[in-house]
Amino acid sequence: TSKKIVQMMYDAGAKEVHMRISCPPIMYPDYYGIDTPDKDQLLASAMSLDEMTKYIGVKTLNFLSIDGIYKAMGYQKRNNANPEFTDHYFTGDYPIPPLDQSNRSVKDNQLSLLSNIR
Repeated sequence: TSKKIVQMMYDAGAKEVHMRISCPPIMYPDYYGIDTPDKDQLLASAMSLDEMTKYIGVKTLNFLSIDGIYKAMGYQKRNNANPEFTDHYFTGDYPIPPLDQSNRSVKDNQLSLLSNIR
């Protein structure tokens, strides 16, 4: 999506495009309800900042730091021993360790909420 938006800006006549993202890079999937790609498909997990900058096509690219996001919410910084929020998509520090994601058969064992309705 970012790549397309950047191209539209250049097509509209922009000489330079600088991108700032208001969160840290998303490097890890979320297994708690938000549908995110696997880790190897997440741009920030597969590429360096310079590689992402070139891939997206911007002149500069920067993200908010993990401590920066905590400061924006009124904290001095992230408490690494006991994080105040679920920030696992940025840090990989899951509140409950996820099951082995290479074992996709686990998904097949999930119960449907509607399976007992008659």
